[in-house]
Amino acid sequence: MEEPKKELIITRTFDAPVGLVWKAWTDQSLIKKWWGPNGVTNPTCVWDARPGGEIYIVMLAGKELGPVEGTKWPMKGTFKEVTPKKMIVFVGGALDDVDRSSDTFIEQLITVDFEDLGKKTKMNLHLVVTKVVGPKAPAALQGMSYGWNQQTDKLAAMLIGMAK
Repeated sequence: MEEPKKELIITRTFDAPVGLVWKAWTDQSLIKKWWGPNGVTNPTCVWDARPGGEIYIVMLAGKELGPVEGTKWPMKGTFKEVTPKKMIVFVGGALDDVDRSSDTFIEQLITVDFEDLGKKTKMNLHLVVTKVVGPKAPAALQGMSYGWNQQTDKLAAMLIGMAK
């Protein structure tokens, strides 16, 4: 069986100015709208985009996801670096339980940089898995690329609506 990837790079050019893309990445109320793959909502969303700031999101699988409807996928993390309209660096990890104090079974170091292209913005996302523990980890790793790509598609769609 092939070893799941432990690194992911996503580059997207959004039809929105860098200020709007930055806001989508730093405003908790906007993160709540696009975070997670299709069919997922975020009833709990703490996103304090400043160095040392907390991340705590509980994703909830909707009916579109069939047999996993109602499943909660909690995550927590911490912002390491936030340079306005340029870069965000954070550590994020999937939790076994919705309890914030529970241990992560996967952790990732995520660097997102933004390039101002006038009316467009180029985003480069680089994710490196730094911790993998326990029985849930292999499935989460297998779905990592799929989930992040859907998530950035949702971000792109939201930005188009906001840029009008």
